[in-house]
Formats: sequence, C-alpha cells, structure tokens
Amino acid sequence: MDLQNATESEKFINRREFIKAASVTTCAAATFPWIVRPEVLAASGTVNVLMWSDYLTPGFLKSFKDKTGINVNHTPIGSNEEILDKMKSTGGRGVDICSPTNMRSLQWESLGLLRPFDRSRIKNLNNVNPAMLVVGDQEWDFGGKGLHWLPHIWGTEGVAWRTDKWTPPRDGEIPSYGDIWQPDMEGKTMMSPHSGMLGAGLHLETTGALEAGAMRKAYTDEAAMRKTWAVVTDFCIKNKSQVKLFWNNADTQRNGLINQGVVVGQTWEGPSITLMQNGAPVQYRAPIEGSLAWIDGMSLSSAAEDLDSIYAFIDYCFTPELAGKSIDGGGDSDWGSHGYNSAVLGADRFSSHNHNKIFSSVYPGNSLFNLWPWPNEPQWYADVRTEYRNKFVNAWLAQ
Repeated sequence: MDLQNATESEKFINRREFIKAASVTTCAAATFPWIVRPEVLAASGTVNVLMWSDYLTPGFLKSFKDKTGINVNHTPIGSNEEILDKMKSTGGRGVDICSPTNMRSLQWESLGLLRPFDRSRIKNLNNVNPAMLVVGDQEWDFGGKGLHWLPHIWGTEGVAWRTDKWTPPRDGEIPSYGDIWQPDMEGKTMMSPHSGMLGAGLHLETTGALEAGAMRKAYTDEAAMRKTWAVVTDFCIKNKSQVKLFWNNADTQRNGLINQGVVVGQTWEGPSITLMQNGAPVQYRAPIEGSLAWIDGMSLSSAAEDLDSIYAFIDYCFTPELAGKSIDGGGDSDWGSHGYNSAVLGADRFSSHNHNKIFSSVYPGNSLFNLWPWPNEPQWYADVRTEYRNKFVNAWLAQ
C-alpha cells in the first residue's frame, strides 16, 4: 500500500495491523542472573514460556487452561538480554517457547538454540498479519531450514508523562525525547538505559549535535557507531542528574509514574496505556522524533518436548477474540490487559471502545507514518552498546 496516498479507512487498518515496511524490534534493560526452577522443566501437558512480563494476562491463561487442560509455566522477562542469557545458560532446556524481538535474529542464528516451526500444525496462522510474517520469513529462516520466529505482539517506545504535573512545552500536545533532558525535569525522569540513550541521540540529531540519521547509520559500521555513541554518552553523563530511575520491566514503569515521583519518562506504550485505561493521570504519546517500533515474537526452543501442547498454545495466541481481549480485557476487568497491539488480524474488534479512543490519543496525526523501526542488530553492535551503556549507568550510580 502507498502510505502517502492511502485513504483514511486504509490508514486506520494499517495503524491497527502495522506498517508493511516496518522491520522493528524491542527494548532491552539490565541483565539479571537466572535461576532455573525445577517446576519449569518440560512435562506432558505443560508449556514452558519465556515471555515478556505482562503479555500473558490472567484471563488468557485461565481460558487456555479451561479449554485445553494444558498448564502454562510463564517465566517473565524484561529484556532480550535475559532471553538470550537464559537460553544460552541451559541450552534451551526448560523452555519451550521464548519471545525474542524481531531485530535480534543476527544474535540468534549461530547459536543453534531454536528449531523451525511446522507451519502445518498452526491452523490459525492465516490470522496473522502477513506483513509481519514476511519479517520472520526474511530474517528468521536460518540456513534455509524454515521459519524460526512468529510475530506475536507489537508496540512502541515513546514518551509518557503525568498530565497533572506537566504539559509538553512545544504545543501542549506532542512531546520530544528532548523534553526528558530539560532542566525543569531534573530528577523527575526515567528510562531504560540503552533505549534512553538512543532517544537522547535522536534528540541530538534535531539540535545539530549529531548529523541527521547518525543513530541509524551507527548500526552499519563499528567505527561510525563509536563516534556517534561517544557523543551520546558524554551528553547523558553530563545530564545524568535528570534521571530518577532506570526501569527494567512494565511494573517498574507503572510504579515510577504513580508512586516514585517520575513526571516524564521514555517508556513502552503498554504499561502507560494500562494506567490510562484505569483512569490514572498519565498520557503516552509518540514523540516528534518518532516512536521506537518493535515486534515481539515467539520462537521454538530446540529442546522443546511437548510439541502437541506447544502448538495448541500458539494456535490459542492467534485466535482473534482472545488476542483482542488481552489488549485491554475487552471490558472484562478480571481478564487483565497488556496494553500493546496484536499481530493477529481482527484482534482489535474484540478490544473495548475505550482502547480505540486511547489508541487515537497515543498516535495522533501522522505519527504512525513516522515510526522509528529498530534496525537489525548484529552482536558487535549489542556488545559496543553495552560498553557505552555501562559508562552511563556507572556514572549515574556514582553521583
């Protein structure tokens, strides 16, 4: 579809089902040690899922158990680094499904920790957005052996704020990553270290401190990356007192905004949207530089055992009604919500009218055509980024 010439109805469909050209990914946070619990080891009638902390809602899990009799052992994670560390430390043992972000394929291909899906066993695969499936076919077909990643949930990282304490200064409506670094927000902001540094870099592109496109170019060449990230790191360290806390999962973000004095933060959309759904004085919105866009998926561990239960779980995830209700409970407060967007076509029909209203406030105007998709991330990039991230975090801890 030509996005520039799309009709209003086509744009609406696109925004709810994503943008064809997007090749996107997710946020990572601090890495923590793993403890392998005996109860997460594979067993008959059990699916062991290593997935982002708020994706599997209580209502979804109860519905799946009631319908199939299959148990789900959910180990929640808050970063791609945690997924990789867990899988590498156990060789995938004890995990059936993990949930890497799509741009991480270059970090997985050589590890041998994943096995390809058998498409014939996923009857609901036709419900999945084909533009997102293409991402899997193009970037996760390791060695021509087949699809190693299925799209599940997509979302963005942008700017959230307390509406009772702050208003975007530009026009009262559209924030900027730069707002996080303004003097009046000293000690009142939060971010994930590495993605917050990316946001700072995008802000520096608008001020002329970095060339336009420098943050994206950094993914292509280590020398270019070091030059760019040295500027970003110096800026962040100089302004380290802006940051009240670093978040590492959805709960940390929600708690920061409600209980810990954060006024403005760079956050995932889901945690902030769940606060909005519950009437909290919070607004999440795509910033002027563009929201960081990603797709989290599902991959099959090479050590997976109970394949019948695993494929039943995947099929259940790709059911429009269940995927839609998990967005915001579909009006059922007991179901729970994650606040993100589903890769399942038609899922939004089963979310509530309130969610559609919130979605429009989160992505006003042409903001869905101004996304900043995370590029494919080679391992050298991740390693160098960690080096600069640690400099920033250590400086912050030492202040």
